[in-house]
Amino acid sequence: MLVGYGRVSTSDQHTETQRDALQKAGCERIYTEVASGGQWDRPQLQDCLKHLRKGDVLVVWKLDRLSRSLSDLMTILSKLKADGVGFKSITEAIDTTTAMGEMIMHVVGAFAQFERSLIKERTLAGLARARAKGKVGGRKHILTKAQKAEAIRQVRAGKSQAQVAEEQGVSPATMSRFMKKEDEANKKKGLV
Repeated sequence: MLVGYGRVSTSDQHTETQRDALQKAGCERIYTEVASGGQWDRPQLQDCLKHLRKGDVLVVWKLDRLSRSLSDLMTILSKLKADGVGFKSITEAIDTTTAMGEMIMHVVGAFAQFERSLIKERTLAGLARARAKGKVGGRKHILTKAQKAEAIRQVRAGKSQAQVAEEQGVSPATMSRFMKKEDEANKKKGLV
């Protein structure tokens, strides 16, 4: 079965052009919605993906109607392939039910991997640059060093980590990390 999916980003846009093209392509069922292509949790897309069965073909008017992110697009296409579902894009003339279409999607996948690698490199370089300038990433600590020391002292005195965490306004996992870091520091100093 050919199943169509159409999307527009804003309510002042219309899906009629896409719907017409999808009907002309032979789609028996068409899902349309108004949503950003950057969102993964689009209700109609999720419903469409959930109802596709082995042997079905998902058809879109253009690749960017399925996703604005190349990595998200590749995730969706990988899921379709794993489920035995084909994919067609009308405008780009991509059809993964053919050998040529499959090859084109491999090339697109290679670009997606390249894009992810570049993003990772830029992120790591930016973090290294920030560290070199003395900046530390992440949220600011909720507790001061003195408050953290007092919390650890209370646990060492016999209070439960959960109780101290609640009193200090931090999660039990955070309190557990405090204790673990304290134990590691004491071990390095030879105090344990």
